[in-house]
Amino acid sequence: MEVTPSILTADFSRLGETLEEAVAAGIGWIHMDVMDGNWVVNRTITFGPALIRSVRDRLGSEVTIDCHLMITNAEETWDQYVDAGVDMVIAHIEAVGDFPALIENLHDAGVQAGCVLNPDTPAEDVFPFLQDLDLVLVMSIVPGKGGQQFMPEVEDKVRAFRAAIDAQSAAGGRATKLMIDGGVKDHNAAMIAEWGIDIAVVGSGLINDSGTIAENLAAITTALDE
Repeated sequence: MEVTPSILTADFSRLGETLEEAVAAGIGWIHMDVMDGNWVVNRTITFGPALIRSVRDRLGSEVTIDCHLMITNAEETWDQYVDAGVDMVIAHIEAVGDFPALIENLHDAGVQAGCVLNPDTPAEDVFPFLQDLDLVLVMSIVPGKGGQQFMPEVEDKVRAFRAAIDAQSAAGGRATKLMIDGGVKDHNAAMIAEWGIDIAVVGSGLINDSGTIAENLAAITTALDE
């Protein structure tokens, strides 16, 4: 299971150094949480394409960068994130009217397409176009609501996606990646890996004041090996 940091717990005045520290620790994927002040429940504003472009320019082309768009108008603004240098745009099924059209637009623009769904959104909403997605992101917290704990009740949804993706891949289809985001720490990393997660987004469990990114990543890796 690959680990990607969410940068929201970072000191933004030191963001460049923090991300270089992450890359030096062996991390090759950076997760960018974009909130527009409208869509998430607490009306948070995080950052937009300009900051993502700065990160791309600083880290270079070898690192994978996705943007998780927790916004109301992903269908109209996705190209701004492509222009900022992301490798993948991940948009919410709940916030997009015509998801297959968005997937087609992203692929035509030469980037990967991801779909994210909230804890209470059924997997069945995504299954009709799963074969066209490069990634599915299952939220294990409610986006924008602070102080939440990991929601183990998403296990059945994760396992349903794992089975569907494996069947799709075995039939010669796309090997869609499966990601989880929300409350992931070293103590539950092995559990979600067993569920079949390919990539775990880790925020405060990776970027915090109690240890370096390398130390925190090592704790997660050790938990996975036990």
